[in-house]
Amino acid sequence: MKTDKRIWILIILILGSLSYSQNLKLMSYNIRLDVASDGQNAWPVRKDFFASQIQFYEPDIMGVQEAMPNQVLDLEQMLPHYNQVGIGREGEGKGESSNIFYKKEKLKVITTNTFWLSETPDAISKGWDAACHRVCTFALFQDITSKRKFWIFNTHLDHIGEQARANGIKLILSKIEQYNTDQYPIVFMGDFNLEPNDKSIVALKMQMNDASEISLQKPFGPNGTFNNFEFDKPVTRRIDYIFISKNAKFEVKKYAVLTDSKNFRYPSDHFPVYVEIK
Repeated sequence: MKTDKRIWILIILILGSLSYSQNLKLMSYNIRLDVASDGQNAWPVRKDFFASQIQFYEPDIMGVQEAMPNQVLDLEQMLPHYNQVGIGREGEGKGESSNIFYKKEKLKVITTNTFWLSETPDAISKGWDAACHRVCTFALFQDITSKRKFWIFNTHLDHIGEQARANGIKLILSKIEQYNTDQYPIVFMGDFNLEPNDKSIVALKMQMNDASEISLQKPFGPNGTFNNFEFDKPVTRRIDYIFISKNAKFEVKKYAVLTDSKNFRYPSDHFPVYVEIK
C-alpha cells in the first residue's frame, strides 16, 4: 500500500509540473488606425482578414497599438474568446490605445492600469518632445491552470520625439520596478519606433532580453516589421519588439515576424511579432 501511495504522489507531482510549464503564445501588433485615406487598405476592407489571422495563430496575449475605439469594439466582436484591458490616449474611449487582448479561458487579470509617457504619467498628458499623447497599458496576469503570474507592458512610443522615446522607455522601466515587487516575469512589447542599433534599444538590452536573440529555434520571417502596405518592396525596418525580463523563468521556443497576405494586401502596415514561450 505504501508503494502504491508513493506512485500516486509521484504521478500527481509530474502532472502538476507539466501544467506549470505550459506554453504561452504572445503577439505584438500595430494594427494601423482606422483612417479613410488608406483606401483599399482602410480598416473596413481589411478587418475580416485581420481577425482571421488572429483566429489562426490564437495568441494567448496580443498587445495592439494604434487601436481606435471602433477598432477595439470590432475586435471584441470578432474575437469572442478574448477580453481586453486598456484605455485611449485621450482618455476612456478616446483616441488610439495600446490595449492588451487575452484569452479569457486561460488567463485572468489580477490588476491593470494605463499611464501616460510624460512627466505627469498619472494624467492625460504629452511628454517631452512628443508629437502625440502616448500611453503604456500593463496588467498582471495569472495562468488559470498553473497559477503562475507574470506582467505584460504594452506601448507605442512616439514617432517624432527622440527624447520622448528615450524617456518613455526609462519611465516604463521605472514603473516595472515600482510594480514588480514580487519579481514576477516581465514581458515588455510594442511599437517602439526605434531600430535595433538605436542607443535606447541597446541600453534596454542591458536590462531585458530581446526575444529574437534568445529564441531556441532560428527566428522565422524577415528582420523588418514595418511594411507600410508596400507589398512589392522588401521589409527592412524593425521597430516592433517583444522583450523578456532577464530573471524570467521563460524559455523562448520560437520567434517570428508574420508576413501573411491576401490578394497582395497585408492586414496592417506592420507585421505582427509572434513569440512562443515555455
